[in-house]
Amino acid sequence: MKRSISDLNELKDFCIRFCGIVERYTEYIIVSGFVAIASGRVRGTEDIDMIIRPMNIEQFIKMHGELLKNGFNAMQGTDPKELYEDYLKDKLSLRYTFKDEPLPEMEMKFSKDALDEYQFKTKEKLPLTNMDIWYSSINMNIAFKEELLKSHKDMDDARHLRLIYSEEIDEKEIMKTKQMIKRYRL
Repeated sequence: MKRSISDLNELKDFCIRFCGIVERYTEYIIVSGFVAIASGRVRGTEDIDMIIRPMNIEQFIKMHGELLKNGFNAMQGTDPKELYEDYLKDKLSLRYTFKDEPLPEMEMKFSKDALDEYQFKTKEKLPLTNMDIWYSSINMNIAFKEELLKSHKDMDDARHLRLIYSEEIDEKEIMKTKQMIKRYRL
């Protein structure tokens, strides 16, 4: 099943509701394609990517329980201890959806290195999205899309972000991030 622009309000609502729960337990950032989509880029998506700061198992069990109470479901299973040990702790992603609905998905994973920590340090709220949530910075998103991801879709996302946020673009910051990507991810 593919998402279309007509589903944008549903996707935004899903994201806002999910982030509202997660932020009660840990710090988070939304990264990648949804940043461009929420900033007006017209394209479909099936998921939203979220990085969270690592938490202990007790915090995760509480957060997972609240997500379940609010209609979310982890696609990989129901046992929070297994989800924590087999996925998050091993730096693998968990995927959450609304119960009984395959889409949209929130792909959530723990931060894993100094590059992710820098994303938290430079996180921002983006007024153009009309959403009160935390995103990795525009400069960070552009650098990741141009240096690491590089698909046609990612390059189009980067061009869109450069156009929409032209006044906020910092080429030195983008180059610094690209160097960090080379160091930590390539």
